[in-house]
Amino acid sequence: MSKNFRSTIVMAAAMLLAGSICFAQDGAATYKAKCAMCHGPTGTPSAGMAKAMGIKPVSDPSMKALTVAQIEAAVKNGKGKMKPVAGLTDAQVSAVAAYFKTLK
Repeated sequence: MSKNFRSTIVMAAAMLLAGSICFAQDGAATYKAKCAMCHGPTGTPSAGMAKAMGIKPVSDPSMKALTVAQIEAAVKNGKGKMKPVAGLTDAQVSAVAAYFKTLK
C-alpha cells in the first residue's frame, strides 16, 4: 500500500469522525431544547413524567432496541401520548435520533 493511499484513508476516516462528532453535538442541542423536558437530560425521565406519559428510560431494553429510523418516525409522527415534535428539519430529526441512541 502506498504512503499516499494510506494518508488518504487516514484523512478520510478523520473527516468522517469529525462529521459524526458535529452531528452528535447538533443532536445534543436539539435534544436539550426539544426532548429533555420529557425524556430527561440523560434519557431518564422523572418519575412523574414516566408515569403520566408512559415514558421509559433509554436503559430499558425496549428503548435500546429502537432503530434510528423508528426514533425518527416517533419524532416526526408522535407515538403513544407523545405528540410530533414541530419545527424540526429532517437533518435535526436525524441528528436527535442519532444522539438519542448514544444515551445510556
